[in-house]
Amino acid sequence: MKGIGSLSTKNNFVLLIRDTEIVGGALREALADASPEERPGLERAIALAESAAAATDTELRARWVRARLADAGFTGDVSSVAAVKALRRAERGLSLTAAVELQKAAVAHPE
Repeated sequence: MKGIGSLSTKNNFVLLIRDTEIVGGALREALADASPEERPGLERAIALAESAAAATDTELRARWVRARLADAGFTGDVSSVAAVKALRRAERGLSLTAAVELQKAAVAHPE
């Protein structure tokens, strides 16, 4: 996921789009018509989709923050000021308040 909504001084929300129900339904349909050789892979894919669907919004935000920091080459402590700076460099429209709130999510939900 590249960006997550519009975060600024006025807007400190993150829009999460969850389409795991759609993906899970498509996988279940594929499983119904699958050959015996395809079934194990599709069953594993369904289990992964269900696991992803169980993640809370805060966990998804935390995962997004860690991914953006990794993409930016940041390897330091997620709870540091440097992490907030790296996140804001990676997402130019991110307000300081929003970056700190997202950082708190990442700290609260370590990998």
